[in-house]
Amino acid sequence: MTNHRTTADHNIYGLGSTSSSARSESLSVAIRRSEGGYTLVALLAMMSVLTLFAMAVAPSARQQAMREREKEAIFRGEQVAEAIKRYYSYRSIAFRATGDQALPTSMDQLLQGIPLPGGAKNRQILRISAARDPLTIEGEWRFVLPRTEALLDFQQSIMFYNGNNLPTSRDPQMQQLQAFAVPQMVTTTNLGAITSSSSTSSVADDATGPFVGVASRSRQESVLAFYGLERHDQWIFTPLFR
Repeated sequence: MTNHRTTADHNIYGLGSTSSSARSESLSVAIRRSEGGYTLVALLAMMSVLTLFAMAVAPSARQQAMREREKEAIFRGEQVAEAIKRYYSYRSIAFRATGDQALPTSMDQLLQGIPLPGGAKNRQILRISAARDPLTIEGEWRFVLPRTEALLDFQQSIMFYNGNNLPTSRDPQMQQLQAFAVPQMVTTTNLGAITSSSSTSSVADDATGPFVGVASRSRQESVLAFYGLERHDQWIFTPLFR
């Protein structure tokens, strides 16, 4: 009897121990699942915060990138304007040319430079990188021809920006070029209604011939303002009005 009771007791206790272990294991699984659920929720919440942060930062990053390209465009455009000035001065002195005859007709002429006195080599007046417009994929500047509406609009914007004063060069050759390229002078009485965004004349994409300046082909609104102008194609880089 004793042996049977002991065996029975062991069986009973064994059954009880197995049931308790199963419950403990089930509880542990439930806890792990609960912890995993909380971890997943926390991860999703963190990802949502990061997504919102990225969405908020993206416009600022794009704006900053555009600002840097615009600074580079102004830097290169002013180099082209200086190259036009040197080319015009050289042609005026060496060939006694004036007007269209002294102006370049292609970017290659500026890249080739001007002859050094007494030598066979040319002096570089324009870097290769400056001959490219950083605001467009094509990278080709527009040519601004003399006596065009776009040039006149740019002159008006400069005068308005400078309080009805038009910057003039002390260089006699540039004064001559200014009188030739922009024969129509804007009076101060015409500037009262001009605003920084009133200049809407764009430069023709296919303009060819002697040019007195360059402009971007991009028609996007700008981050920076150049002489009060806030659209890329209205920015004209020319040795005039300096």
